Amino acid sequence: MNPKRWLFPALALLTVLRFWYAAFVELVPDESYYYLWSQHPDVCYFSKGPGVAAAIRIGTDLLGATERGVRLLSPLLSLGTSLLMFSFARRLFSEQVAVWVTLAMNFLPILQVGSVLMTIDPLSIFFWTAAMYAFWLALDHANAREDHSHSPSHSHSHSSGTKPPQLGTGWSLWWPATGALIGLGFLCKWTNAMQLVSILLVLLFGNRLRRHFRQPGFWMMLVVFAIFTLPPLLWNAEHQWITFAHLKHRGGLEGGFKFNIGEPFAFLGAHAGVYSPILFIAVLTTLWTQTPRARDHFKPRFLLAFALPLFLMYFVLSFKKAGEANWTAPAMVSAGILAAADWVERAKASAKVRRFLGIGFGIGIAIGMLILNTDLLRAAGVPLTYRKDPGTRLRGWKTATEAVEKLRLEREKALGAPVFMIANGRGIASSVGFYLKDKRLEGADHPPIYTPESQAIEDQFSFWPRYDEFVQLKPGQRPPDALFTEEAGINPFHGRSALFVTDSESDEAPSSIAGGFEKTEMIACYDIERRGMKLRQIRVFECTNYRSRSL
Repeated sequence: MNPKRWLFPALALLTVLRFWYAAFVELVPDESYYYLWSQHPDVCYFSKGPGVAAAIRIGTDLLGATERGVRLLSPLLSLGTSLLMFSFARRLFSEQVAVWVTLAMNFLPILQVGSVLMTIDPLSIFFWTAAMYAFWLALDHANAREDHSHSPSHSHSHSSGTKPPQLGTGWSLWWPATGALIGLGFLCKWTNAMQLVSILLVLLFGNRLRRHFRQPGFWMMLVVFAIFTLPPLLWNAEHQWITFAHLKHRGGLEGGFKFNIGEPFAFLGAHAGVYSPILFIAVLTTLWTQTPRARDHFKPRFLLAFALPLFLMYFVLSFKKAGEANWTAPAMVSAGILAAADWVERAKASAKVRRFLGIGFGIGIAIGMLILNTDLLRAAGVPLTYRKDPGTRLRGWKTATEAVEKLRLEREKALGAPVFMIANGRGIASSVGFYLKDKRLEGADHPPIYTPESQAIEDQFSFWPRYDEFVQLKPGQRPPDALFTEEAGINPFHGRSALFVTDSESDEAPSSIAGGFEKTEMIACYDIERRGMKLRQIRVFECTNYRSRSL
């Protein structure tokens, strides 16, 4: 089997297809939200570092503010991860294992979706894979200087590799490179810092590797990583440590521990769905059987160290509240390599195993295609409503925005004055804001649509200029009547009208809106449909004469 004859061209073709397909599905709300981040560059944001915003900014600067521009780097990151996994698996085991793990990872449903959509996951997985590989090379480099014949790169059988890399005395740039790659991953997704735990486990459980704690390479790695943590830490110090509060809430760590028996099963069930049930069972089987071997064999110990801590952390947390399946995605890189090595050997000896894995691949490909285009189910006669369809997030935002923008022009013509826009949450504000043809920014750094005024910091919109804020008077500027404040500021939205856009099914505006305006009235209700079925319902309220709410 020569993968260069078909695997690499297949990966290139798959990348082109993903890049092509990226322009044919609308942005999910998270992508639109991160696009807004990219328009407001910062060293950190409410819930995450600057990585995803920087990636989207690169794409949109090159291709414009389009779906393809936002998603430009996602297929490329997936290709990079595939090539890294192929090279690493071939170095550890064999070319055959490398081929199969590369194929498997590209056809897992969650990674099929993650290779098109531009979220934090393709960035996180890429840097996780690169950092893990760099750490292996740091150890391999030290070993090669001492005894090249025992280098892990020259041991390819699954049962070999009982001797870990040895310690050399030479300096290797792979140590600071490892720290930098973990740091870059950390700036994309905070959980990438868990790789430090993995590295500690590898060194602590390798008798001859503990000497690295007394060598400059390990400590240089930590120093380089620490440099990358400084910007978000300083930002949080200036913003009430809001990211830590968000992560605590997001992880279900608030309040006392409450055991929920159904949540761990929900956690495992979600993983089975997004990783293909059969392939996920294969991975769990490998983790179970290889864990005892890790005591005496270095390769499974190394790979398990980069898989189990992250997976077990979220599994334990799931006893209180199940997290999202994509949170453990980086752990599947090393788990996948180990599983491929394990099941390739099993498949050689059993036709039943080959059929079992073949069915798993087929189910994974089918699930991935259905997630990206659930209309395939409807074409097959399955009466799937959009309310139960996860793909609904990818549909209908352009149509809804066109209706809202047309209504805004009509109301402005009737009122004889411009109106500003508010949405009921960051998701709809981001999606409608992205697809507005005329974004009408009210000032520098303003978003195209605001979220309701609130004293709480709820998301990134809380850090951008808001319609309920007072601004300082310019020298010599005289404020309009009734707008004096003790700080001599004015609210430029005072007395203006707004349109409140919501996907809530209530016919009344929420108190956060009604309390700030003299009058609120629902003036439109749009049923956004596709293929004769309702995607969502959008209500628009006209809000007259804004007045700052009393505290």
